[in-house]
Amino acid sequence: MATQLVIIGLPGSGKTTVFNALTGAEARTGSFSSAEDEPNLATVKVPDPRLDTLTDLFKPQRKVPADVQYLDVAGIAKGIAEKGMSGQLLGHLSQADALVHVVRAFEDPNLLHPEGSVDPERDIETLNLELLFSDLALVDKRLHRIAAQLPKLRGPEREATEREQVVMTRLKAALDADTPLREVVGELDPDDAKVLRGFGFLTAKPLLVLLNLGEAQLGEAGDSMTTRLAERFARPGVGVDSLAGQIEMEIGALDEESAQAFMADLGIAESSRARVIRRSFELLGLIPFFTVGPDECRAWTIGRGETAVEAAAAIHSDIQRGFIRAEVVAYDDLIAAGGLAETKKAGTFRREGKTYVVQDGDTINFLFNV
Repeated sequence: MATQLVIIGLPGSGKTTVFNALTGAEARTGSFSSAEDEPNLATVKVPDPRLDTLTDLFKPQRKVPADVQYLDVAGIAKGIAEKGMSGQLLGHLSQADALVHVVRAFEDPNLLHPEGSVDPERDIETLNLELLFSDLALVDKRLHRIAAQLPKLRGPEREATEREQVVMTRLKAALDADTPLREVVGELDPDDAKVLRGFGFLTAKPLLVLLNLGEAQLGEAGDSMTTRLAERFARPGVGVDSLAGQIEMEIGALDEESAQAFMADLGIAESSRARVIRRSFELLGLIPFFTVGPDECRAWTIGRGETAVEAAAAIHSDIQRGFIRAEVVAYDDLIAAGGLAETKKAGTFRREGKTYVVQDGDTINFLFNV
């Protein structure tokens, strides 16, 4: 199953336009009026110039990039967490691998902002609080249930529940102090952190704050705003970037020649779409490794820090079970040598075992028993 990023935002933020810009879809904009609306879903290929270069080098029959999914859900109105999110909306958010918060930065007199004015900083804080309140309600509910269960429990089951109570109390203290759980979960015992994954806490998820710019903000004005808000909100697990959603959507609908002419008219050197997709991918802590040959050049997705035997599982469980060794060449070494045979002469071809930590861009051939 593809890694999924859920696009969220206040009503009128232009998040469906951004969804179309990132995915090339043609979802109807302005269509979500409630959480019961069906979300928009699309899978996109992650642009990677290294895969393009490998394809040129090996000339395979096909090229297969890594991919991610974007899910565009209903707008999150101010105060929704206090009233209680619908089960459908909360379910989509809880199951997300990461969240992309589209923040309105463009002016449009024909599209009124729910708060009466465009203020990206205020809107970021508003939605951060909505996610935090949702988590707090879940923690409170769990603590009440634990309190009711404890008198009936004995032995190991009671000890495990008491341990969970301690963890939940710590999470509640963080949320009461307006601290997102992504800043707390990393400090927990690994076993405790593993138990918490089943709750799908929203503030524990990686978050990309994506400013939705207008044409007037292209260039220095938009860059300045992005830098200022990144200084305020970016931290581990939280990134800040920008995209002119409407313009990028229009560019995506054009052929290559027309798109280049359109961008030239607007003074845009390159589309922001590829950068934002890559940023989404990186935010998840994912890296690609490559397999190459005459049949196929493919990017496979694993988590940063995973080992060779875990990378083998990304291709097939049989390769993981029968793992013998991994033949590894770093991307830069492969390109410098000009081919796999040449890397052996250059001494950059390596044989690695199960515990080798795969690096971003490694080219790997797995040897295994069937």
